[in-house]
Amino acid sequence: MFSVERRIDLVYGGGSIGLMGLVSQAVHDGGRHVLGVIPKTLMPRELTGETIGEVRAVSGMHQRKAEMARQADAFIALPGGYGTLEELLEVITWAQLGIHQKPVGLLNVEGYYNSLLSFIDKAVDEGFISPTARRIIVSAPTAKELIRELEEHVPEKDEIISKLIWEDEIQRYNYTPESSVPT
Repeated sequence: MFSVERRIDLVYGGGSIGLMGLVSQAVHDGGRHVLGVIPKTLMPRELTGETIGEVRAVSGMHQRKAEMARQADAFIALPGGYGTLEELLEVITWAQLGIHQKPVGLLNVEGYYNSLLSFIDKAVDEGFISPTARRIIVSAPTAKELIRELEEHVPEKDEIISKLIWEDEIQRYNYTPESSVPT
């Protein structure tokens, strides 16, 4: 797996099912650190069988996203559903607001995100998203290309970006790790 070859660790939503369950297993089997952050209420639904790597249980979705964002050096969205889109749009918004300056990538496998990117480009054309904010998102069809582009990506400053800092956002949600379930 590419992340293992590049010595990239994984921070993710903690589930052991679906695509991310497979990714977390491959990263863990390759000897890299895997941190899964999962709300206690989702544990029975998304943890089936043995957990992978370190699992950190938190009290809710806001704490999950804050902890994942705090631990990650970059954000990559694989093809997914509503939850993926919600988390993706939130980290893009946080970048636009200046809460973080970490790169945000879309693994656009077989054009999965083409419609979303077209929508965002239309929002730029219509004046709802600035061209600078559009450049927050990096997209590529393969993991190798996406990692290369994320490593080369330099965030731009928009005139309307506030001076929020990440620690303020974490404090807003009163984040504290509720427990850690080592494996």
